[in-house]
Amino acid sequence: MALLANFALAMLVLSLCRVFFYIVNQSAYPTVDFPRLLHLMAAGIRFDLAACIYLNIAYMVVMLLPSPWRSREGYQTVAKWLYYVPNLLGVLLNSGDCVYYQFSNRRTTLSVFSEFSNEGNMMTIFLNSIVNYWYVTLFFFLMAFLLWKCYFRPDRVASSASKPWIPYVVGCSLLAVTALGAVVGIRGGWGKYTRPLAVANAMQYVDKPEETAIVLNTPFCVIRTAKRQKFTVPDYFADQKEAAALYTPIHQPNAQEPFVAKNVVVIIMESFGKEHMGLFNRDLDNGTYRGYTPFLDSLFQQGYTFKYSYANGRKSIDAMPSVLASIPMFVEPYVTTNYALNRVDGMPRLLKKKGYYSAFFHGAPNGSMGFQSFAKSIGFDDYFGMTEFDDDSQFDGTWAIWDDPFFQFFAREMDRFEQPFMTAIFSASSHDPFRVPEAYRDTFPKGTMPIHPCIGYSDMALRHFFERASHSDWYKNTLFVFTADHTNQTKHAEYLTQLGHYEVPILFFAPGDDSLVGKSSALAQQIDVMPTVLSYLHYDEPYVAFGKNCLDSIASNSAVMYNAPFYQYLQDSLMICFDGERVRSAYDFKRDRMLLEDLSDGSSLQEEMQKRLKSVIQQYMYRMVNDELTYTGKEK
Repeated sequence: MALLANFALAMLVLSLCRVFFYIVNQSAYPTVDFPRLLHLMAAGIRFDLAACIYLNIAYMVVMLLPSPWRSREGYQTVAKWLYYVPNLLGVLLNSGDCVYYQFSNRRTTLSVFSEFSNEGNMMTIFLNSIVNYWYVTLFFFLMAFLLWKCYFRPDRVASSASKPWIPYVVGCSLLAVTALGAVVGIRGGWGKYTRPLAVANAMQYVDKPEETAIVLNTPFCVIRTAKRQKFTVPDYFADQKEAAALYTPIHQPNAQEPFVAKNVVVIIMESFGKEHMGLFNRDLDNGTYRGYTPFLDSLFQQGYTFKYSYANGRKSIDAMPSVLASIPMFVEPYVTTNYALNRVDGMPRLLKKKGYYSAFFHGAPNGSMGFQSFAKSIGFDDYFGMTEFDDDSQFDGTWAIWDDPFFQFFAREMDRFEQPFMTAIFSASSHDPFRVPEAYRDTFPKGTMPIHPCIGYSDMALRHFFERASHSDWYKNTLFVFTADHTNQTKHAEYLTQLGHYEVPILFFAPGDDSLVGKSSALAQQIDVMPTVLSYLHYDEPYVAFGKNCLDSIASNSAVMYNAPFYQYLQDSLMICFDGERVRSAYDFKRDRMLLEDLSDGSSLQEEMQKRLKSVIQQYMYRMVNDELTYTGKEK
């Protein structure tokens, strides 16, 4: 009875965590009303049951194991701690995800520990989060108190002297029944065709992928991804030649003009979702919306940009492979997979063949986020981080050097480089905990979300950078590429959809080149950056890239992103959501921006899109597993 009471308490706490998660992230679910929430809550019980069993296995064994010491005070104290610590850890994971979900838009899995394994300032970040998200901290301690105070301690029961074997028989029977029940609970059912409950099972209870975060709980997601499986190459097509007939990542340039040795500068801005820019949102707020990027709004009108442009992932570690090596995030971040050591045709390595020097800049402590190791893996000659900046007085206290001084450092260093060069910089100031330097505290519009003043500050840093760079002798011989790593802190409903979460700006800007000016209605994505840059330079050697050349009018007008557990594939104005086996939904995302009308009907167009997407997935998985992310010369 004590075991049942305490198990019920743990289940109650998990449900309370789910309610609190929804309250904190309610703005992300504008279509979830109260009846819908109840449905999702009920569906979540199945996953809570599995998580509760995982967390309490040791406690259940100790409580039911036939033992003459079971009723002793010391034994029950140990049992209580075996209950309290794992369940408290579960509360901690759920509480942390209330905040982290705002940046990842999915429940956290075990890969998060790999993503932040190189961070040396995690204690600072953790302490800042405790203060900045005080309401989450308060909730955590309330749940901790509830678990401790309401724990049911069993009464001491004397055994029968005449029949001492009875407690052992009863105990063994209860242990066997509980073990069977635990197996059923973890598997989510019983039967020949029942597979162990997985994260993807949440899809059967939701209408939209983002609702899975309400159904799931973080302890379950972390535990179920503890043994990360290797990628499996699907057998959609009999062989790779058949798959390649529909789609191939092999680019065979047919340059009609000589190679142009222009410098290439790639700027990846932290959390600069398209929503923050006024240029793309003149229709928001009844036409009154102005955004928070006055400089970028003007710069984007001097280059070539896109009305429909997307990130290929939802995290910072997804952006570098996508932008600089044309590798999208499928299933999990490339840099945390078993294939992160594969040989890769990155932009710096390819341009090195043309005599380019390359360098990557990130103002965080060297090694942060694994950027330094990935930069090296794709061919960057040098890495410039907080160590090379060498002035800790400009450190923001949490993540990195403030953007304004670091962008000035970026410009000064490029003045020293021999041309042609290829550089990339990853900004940092528009990141949680969303602060600006004290001198700029009241300079930028506060907006409606904590990130907005930070966007204004980083926009100013870009203005100062371009003002300085425009006086350098390398400036007019440079192609600038601008994009963001992912979206963050979105407010408007248009950007809260399963597609809106991926909308980031993309710009190609070459000072003095009037042919590279305009706003295209074609689809662009981060993995298109590398092929587009190489095409613009008239690169003439084969390479592997999963994106396309955005300047090619006859290239497939498509984009793809993995929004677990769906692949979202866009072609022209249609988006299909594919779960690995079939199309689950389809939308005309240009006409129906809120994605309210499901058009999935098995039409020939949707079947063709599905078939092409299958080719993309199979090619991706095959090349990952077989280390074929570079051009070997064997392909036909």
